[in-house]
Amino acid sequence: MPAYNSALEKFAGFDAQVVGISGDSIFSHIAWQEKSIGILGYPLASDFYPHGNVAKTYGVFREGPPLPGISERAIFIVDKQGKIAFSKIYELGEEPPHEDCFEVLRKLQ
Repeated sequence: MPAYNSALEKFAGFDAQVVGISGDSIFSHIAWQEKSIGILGYPLASDFYPHGNVAKTYGVFREGPPLPGISERAIFIVDKQGKIAFSKIYELGEEPPHEDCFEVLRKLQ
């Protein structure tokens, strides 16, 4: 997630806003940023309560093994009409490449 900090200006050039969503609490987000990854330059929303409701709505909540109760690592691009223009699930340890997003954003312009 911190890698998106370095690309925020490029996202802004496409009139796009980066938003992260995690099933952790807001307090966990604060501690994680302060003690581990550094402060993010974009909003990090909490999907803590009801637990995983946003992830369930988008179909990326893990109900079973491995690691039940967390969300998949996924990217969604929502267009200006509120429709999902792009979605892709990545491996949990994988840093999704920005170019996947930029390619879609170019097509939406």
